[in-house]
Amino acid sequence: MKYAKDRKLTSSHTAEVLIESFPWIKNITGKTVVIKYGGAAMVDEKLRSAVMADIVMLKIMGVNPVIVHGGGAAITENMDRWGLDVEFKNGQRVTTDEAMDVVKMTLIGKVNEELVLAMNAHGNLAVGVNGTDAGTIVAEKKSAELGRVGTVTEVDPSYINALIAADYVPIIASVGKGADNGSFNINADAAASAIAAAIGAHKIIFLTDVDGFYVDFDDKDSLVSKMTLDETREMLAAGTVSKGMIPKLQSCVEALEAGVPRAHIVNGTKPHSILIELLTSVGAGTLIYHTGELAKDEMRPLGHLASRLSENL
Repeated sequence: MKYAKDRKLTSSHTAEVLIESFPWIKNITGKTVVIKYGGAAMVDEKLRSAVMADIVMLKIMGVNPVIVHGGGAAITENMDRWGLDVEFKNGQRVTTDEAMDVVKMTLIGKVNEELVLAMNAHGNLAVGVNGTDAGTIVAEKKSAELGRVGTVTEVDPSYINALIAADYVPIIASVGKGADNGSFNINADAAASAIAAAIGAHKIIFLTDVDGFYVDFDDKDSLVSKMTLDETREMLAAGTVSKGMIPKLQSCVEALEAGVPRAHIVNGTKPHSILIELLTSVGAGTLIYHTGELAKDEMRPLGHLASRLSENL
């Protein structure tokens, strides 16, 4: 038996939390959100389970989540296990033919399967997708010195859209198909941006191990909650962005320039950070948006129910 006096939250407090989230839930219902998944939130089993539970909640609310992932740490671990040299140039993994075999084995056969199983613990919701499936991601060699590292040249959204229409959550490994019918190792941030643009996503979220973008990483008061696309370009051009954040901001810029209305950088190691960022006025990370982008945001296609909600018109 439990007594009402032992409740940690009062009924009124609980109601206030729910009411605060209500307009945000209405606003996001029926919309497609691409989540680039990586960092400690993907490696740690407990964190992975928590993130997947939050994404399942978004799905229940009527959101169409699409997950894109890499797996750098797991690739390095397997390359060490197989006795292959691990080399990086300009932050990119040098990917020989032998290394590419390890990349595919790791991303498709291990990481992707683990993420699918973690989500499907809540029901048969997720479908694992290799970027080469149905020619979804087409790529070309980025440079000779990097080997099988590719740049995305085309995304065919047909397969992803079919999975969304069937009410599944696609979980996509960042591997692409080349003109030579070989595979390419694709940067997961870049893959997520290209996919978000191709499927007409309303938002793209980059999960990281930090709370968002800091103007000065050593000054925790410099965390930015919102900034425009133009301000983001200016920060990158100034050359003051920390090395680890540069590819995240560049991918945000690429996504917005390709037509995605909003990009978010969120700490995936913080409990329920995705939900707090999307469903509260306070947020939990950094939002990057077009100046005057709200009208553009609402022009995206919506489902029947979502199209009848005033916040989605």
